[in-house]
Amino acid sequence: MPSLVLASGSPYRSELLARLRLPFEAIAPHLDESPLPNESPLTTCERLAETKARKIAETHPHALIVGSDQIALLQGQLIGKPGNHANAVRQLQQASGQEMAFHTALCLLNAMTGQIQRDRVVSTVRYRILSDNQIERYLKADQPYDCAGSGRIETLGITLLEWVKSDAQTALIGLPLIRLTTMLRHEGIEVP
Repeated sequence: MPSLVLASGSPYRSELLARLRLPFEAIAPHLDESPLPNESPLTTCERLAETKARKIAETHPHALIVGSDQIALLQGQLIGKPGNHANAVRQLQQASGQEMAFHTALCLLNAMTGQIQRDRVVSTVRYRILSDNQIERYLKADQPYDCAGSGRIETLGITLLEWVKSDAQTALIGLPLIRLTTMLRHEGIEVP
């Protein structure tokens, strides 16, 4: 069996992949994630998932490499990682009572054969109407400054939402495991 490599420095993606109980190595690809001129956010997301995998393939030519990227859109506008408290407050105030769509692109690259599988999962959430006090309490408790949309669904961020719609519940956290296990089966890796 070829080695499995996660092309990511994200602790969230590593935690998710660890659920499959397969040995893997996580390596941050360190690349420029800026959109190309006139590139749509969805195209950027899909391109980056594949680019991350291909970057790691340069140093791991005998591996199966998992690449993933995620964007969040609120009313068609790209919502990034807030980075700090003030930006997170603004994001949650904008999201209050609104739907946000998270697009998670996934690719599995067999570096030995060049075979690549790609997919994208959309997860839509509706935020509750949030008061400034709720936003402050949540941000103080969870500090989700490295999460697009300023929320961690796997922790207290779930309390901000009315509902979640997705074909793969882990996609919202950053790695759609249902789709990934299907891709791994195509490469001859059965889980469990």
